[in-house]
Amino acid sequence: MANVDIKLDLADRCAALLGAGRPEFQAVDARAFYDLVEVPHNKSLGDFAIPCFRFAKSMKKPPAAVALDFERALSGGLCEGGIISGVKATGPYLNLFLNREEAARKLIASAVSASFDRLQSHGKGKTVVIDFSSPNIAKPFGIGHLRSTVIGNALRKIFTFLGYRVIGINHLGDWGTQFGKLITAYKRWGDEAELARDPIRYLFRLYVRFHKEVVQSPELEEEGRSWFSRLEGGDAEAVELWKRFRELSLGEFRKIYARLGVEFDHYTGESFYGDQLEKTVRAVVEKGIAEESEGALIVPLDGMPPALIKKSDDATLYLTRDVAAAIYRHDTFQFDLALYVVGTPQALHFRQLFAVLKKMECGWVEQCHHVPFGQIGFEEGAMSTRRGNVIFLEEVLDRACELARRIVEDKNPDLADKGKVAEAVGVGAIIFNDLKNSRIKDITFDWDEVLNFNGETGPYLQYTFARISSLIGKYTAAYGELETQGAGFERLPFGEEGYEVALLVNGFEDVVLRASSEFEPSVISKYLLELASAFNTFYSKHRVLGGDRALSFSRALVVLAVKQVLGAGLGLLGIRTVEEM
Repeated sequence: MANVDIKLDLADRCAALLGAGRPEFQAVDARAFYDLVEVPHNKSLGDFAIPCFRFAKSMKKPPAAVALDFERALSGGLCEGGIISGVKATGPYLNLFLNREEAARKLIASAVSASFDRLQSHGKGKTVVIDFSSPNIAKPFGIGHLRSTVIGNALRKIFTFLGYRVIGINHLGDWGTQFGKLITAYKRWGDEAELARDPIRYLFRLYVRFHKEVVQSPELEEEGRSWFSRLEGGDAEAVELWKRFRELSLGEFRKIYARLGVEFDHYTGESFYGDQLEKTVRAVVEKGIAEESEGALIVPLDGMPPALIKKSDDATLYLTRDVAAAIYRHDTFQFDLALYVVGTPQALHFRQLFAVLKKMECGWVEQCHHVPFGQIGFEEGAMSTRRGNVIFLEEVLDRACELARRIVEDKNPDLADKGKVAEAVGVGAIIFNDLKNSRIKDITFDWDEVLNFNGETGPYLQYTFARISSLIGKYTAAYGELETQGAGFERLPFGEEGYEVALLVNGFEDVVLRASSEFEPSVISKYLLELASAFNTFYSKHRVLGGDRALSFSRALVVLAVKQVLGAGLGLLGIRTVEEM
């Protein structure tokens, strides 16, 4: 969609008029208008406003006097043959009023007759690496991993939409002493049939049993360390069991990712960097930034605890593997931006990681960013199934889809393929419930809110999309295909509400860019809620079909523009749309 930039049009016209041989305005940087243009909170003051404080010093006048000068200079020419209907100085502000009918025509013409191709130029030739989801092997995919998964997936889609080459990496928790414990448990109590039937839950039960048994049998700890030592040393049996646990876990994880519509380019977990750790430690030492402390190797850091690179028993740590991973990713992908979508509790870890990389003189660390997020919780008793204090994400999705199916059957019992619709609505509800919130905020999961078709929810947006699809289908049945090329927009009536909706539609490009720059999918979520609300207000006040043909056509174009943007926006959040609900 080619964005109609009214602000740019204003800036260009102001620059041309002020620069037309007017010596009193030679000190004014007219191009600065573009950065200054804002929307007044009180719409009666105007559609746009230009604060004049910035020009007071160079023009040697109070801001209010500057505003009056601008009004006198611009009121004639700025209003001729364009979408500006008037200008008025109000205190230190120059307020501008639009010809809303004309503005709506331009905005809707742009929205329905073009594609989103222009957005692709923003990331052309650039690469973004996004590290997200990262569940632990042989443990359940809990609700705690939902936020990293859906936030990271939305960022991946947003940057892809903007034309970037995006590399999605699942940094699996697939290494560490816990695997020695798990192998010990499996060797002692393992059951092949149970493992084949339900791998993740069974391995998790074994892991929980190990920790219960070790209270009475402390020697199990040493047995677990021994098995992990054998794993690190390449022992054939240990490696074979570890690989098996890993593949079984990945198989289960991929089922959940498929339901969420999430994909990765690489499943390179902690184990992937094992053969790079010695080289990484050596690089840290050769930079002269490390020192020994009680037999361990550390990197002292300003304003935070030292980074532990190697323990006294020569074992490396999570931080060591992250240093190796960062260097590998830069060398392999030559990224322009690297994002780590990991919870807020890990903020210190990433501060240490980036500080170590900076001390290693890795200049590209300036392009690395931790994208933190708050925790997700349930009201007490909201879920019935718990395993070891872990809420299984699969069970949350199952329940959401089951509840969605009941609602869909109640609202539309004759709907075809109710199962497919319920899956889209249920999963979409879970995703949107997360992404409508600022990612840094802790959220509480409430079933009544999540699946509400009238509140600020995913089902509400999906229902609005389906409603629009139905409207367009009815228009097509009555009048034929909705022609968007050469439609003679200059003669179409759009009205006040049409303008408001058109202006919101036109803001989609800016919203996507803001979401990318802030690494914040909720910017898009909140925008879509505002757009859906504006559409529903428009629809409640105006009959789209019937009556005057030109009026029906203009309103149908407004509806189509909303559908295109609403569908694109939901897609960026990873939420599937449905044509009927």
